[in-house]
Amino acid sequence: MKSFLLSGACALALATAARADEAPANSTVSQVVVTAPSPLGDLSNVPTTTASLTADQIAATVNVVTPEDALRYLPDILIRERHIGDTQSPVTTRTSGVGASARSLIYVDGMLISSLIGNNNTSASPKWGLVAPDAIDRVDVLYGPFAAQYAGNSIGSVIAFTTRMPKAFEATVEAQGAVQSFAKYGDDATYGTSRFAGDLGDRLGALAFRLSYNHLDSHAQPLTYATATVPGALSTMGLPVTGAFSDASRTGAPIVVLGSMGLEHQVQDNLSGRATYDLTPTLTAAYSFGLFHNDDDAGVNSYLRDAGGQPVYAGTVNIVGRAYTLADSAFSNGVYDLEELDLAQGLSLTSHTGGVFDFALIATSFDTLKSRQRMPSGGLPAAFSGGPGTSTSLDGTGWFTLDASGTWRPPGSRNVVTFGAHDDGFKLNNPKYALGDWIDGSAGQTLTFSRGRTETQALWLQDAWSVTSQVTATLGARYEHWRAYDGLNLSVAPPLDTVQPSLKKDAVSPKATLAYAPSPDWILKASVGVAYRFPTVTELYQAITTGTLLSVPNPDLRPEQAFSSEISAERLWTGGSVRVSLFDERIHNALLSQTAPLLPGSTSLFSFVQNVDRTHATGIEVVADRKDVFVQGLELSGWATYVVAKTDRDPAFLAAQGKDEPQLPRLRAAAVVSYAWTPKVDLSLAARYSDRAFATIDNSDPYANTYQGFGGYFVADAHLRYRVNPHLTADVGVDNLGGRSYFLFHPFPQRTVIADLKYSF
Repeated sequence: MKSFLLSGACALALATAARADEAPANSTVSQVVVTAPSPLGDLSNVPTTTASLTADQIAATVNVVTPEDALRYLPDILIRERHIGDTQSPVTTRTSGVGASARSLIYVDGMLISSLIGNNNTSASPKWGLVAPDAIDRVDVLYGPFAAQYAGNSIGSVIAFTTRMPKAFEATVEAQGAVQSFAKYGDDATYGTSRFAGDLGDRLGALAFRLSYNHLDSHAQPLTYATATVPGALSTMGLPVTGAFSDASRTGAPIVVLGSMGLEHQVQDNLSGRATYDLTPTLTAAYSFGLFHNDDDAGVNSYLRDAGGQPVYAGTVNIVGRAYTLADSAFSNGVYDLEELDLAQGLSLTSHTGGVFDFALIATSFDTLKSRQRMPSGGLPAAFSGGPGTSTSLDGTGWFTLDASGTWRPPGSRNVVTFGAHDDGFKLNNPKYALGDWIDGSAGQTLTFSRGRTETQALWLQDAWSVTSQVTATLGARYEHWRAYDGLNLSVAPPLDTVQPSLKKDAVSPKATLAYAPSPDWILKASVGVAYRFPTVTELYQAITTGTLLSVPNPDLRPEQAFSSEISAERLWTGGSVRVSLFDERIHNALLSQTAPLLPGSTSLFSFVQNVDRTHATGIEVVADRKDVFVQGLELSGWATYVVAKTDRDPAFLAAQGKDEPQLPRLRAAAVVSYAWTPKVDLSLAARYSDRAFATIDNSDPYANTYQGFGGYFVADAHLRYRVNPHLTADVGVDNLGGRSYFLFHPFPQRTVIADLKYSF
């Protein structure tokens, strides 16, 4: 498979290069200008590698149900979307896995939807639900921390969504359905999803507005499994049961799979919109908002049956002559009810004279108005009807950002100077309450409580200097002052009441890029940059339970310091391009979760976030696209990336030294073939490939194709768009055409058929 994809990528590059000479002799390379309504969404002046897609390209090639689907085939972007509507869908980059969500910045019209409260693939996942998929006008991706206007969280990437603003009256209604066929262990079923959406917008003189509503009702395949390690000795103890499946854990140990858990049913509603007002022909004010509600109920499916055919969830059972003791939590942890209500808002003032000076001001906020997850603490099946439990809340958690920036183009000068100031604040409020009745009981005693805040102020400056008509040098720097404060960890049992110390750090991050265009159809670039990724609130203020003792690791975590570099060569021509990039990333004090003693002198090991002395990632990326290949209307695009990422030095956990970084496969690739068959019909076929990856920092998980492993996969998708008439469009598509069964810690969706009907007024 590796050789097939590498050969395909090389063939695409050679085919496109072979036809490069078809460009007219007097052709010139025009700069792609992103018409973005916010300074943080405008990647037109960034000095290094970017990738972009327009709404029409997305609609013609991707089966889009949720906004993150639009990114599916962009180079080195993987969204860990475990099912349609998943709210725990972080982004991977070419140098970081799904557990490093704080190494990417994601914006919608300048509003930050990256949840920099944490750095994980659960509560710190991006808030995708705040944007409607049909409102997306384009998406742009910046790779690496080489632009001074972005914080050190851009180590991996910056993703900027720009939503559509109407030029005249427009309205659309849409109905969409999806059916997934899923079979694994004792589950063999179909899971359905429906989506209904509507958009309304208009331009009335200086005022333009758009309102979007999106309703999603999604049933998902299992997310987790109840498993048990096979004991070595035979036994006659326990209730005889049938239905378990034999397998191996990611470490290769024999296990039995007892049942599936986390079968989610989500009902989501999203109301979003944007209004712009032209105060003058060159000065625009804008307001954006997103309101997201999610109601999520999860159930379980025990494979175990007693002699009477009834499901078994807990107690001592006997499976093929071996005894297993199942705790109440073995299955009850997979039953929960989650309700979320989020509000994001953004206000901006932007000048766009294109003359000597332009400026932009933007303020955004994100507020968790409600987030309550209820879980039973008793055993099943009794807990299905109620009983004691817990409620975990994130109410009051949120963030704000403030940005002021300017662009100065001195008359008669070859310089374009950009500069700005930034302020942000993040707040964690995370209590856990006891419930007399986990289904509808009111909050009782506070069992645990974590809180904390972080804040960053920054100044940045960047100068793009056209040294000659062929050479451009871009120099920049970012100064940041960071602090963490108001940290508190509280627990009733085991007892803990700790006020955390305040922390602060000042850092300067220099950036430099040199671009050389020896001819209109060649661009050579070299970029270097330093970036500091400061610890998030949940990394600092975490509590670890060790039997009867609850302790907090030293919260004095140091920021990650990344030294990133990239050299690239890009060949352009009319209708296509080929780019080859060599990249390298060295991180000191990498913030990773790993196993180590929690208390001084202890021999007990626990997993928690620590500073790892040094890691590195070095790789090569090939990206190519070509329009009108062989016949008019046939387009081919694709990419392949090979990266070696290692833990170089880790005195706290010597077993990790020299091992691959977790969750990051060595080889990844994707290719898309699209064909405009007629002016009304678009067809596309896409393929995605990934090597296996390790889940653990010491690579102690040799078996990947199992629950909690990160297996390799080759997945094909198909899409057809038919414009019935100027008002009506029908789409049908299939994701995972071959029904591939694979794990990225969780079992991923198998064959899914999607149909869509949209009417535009």
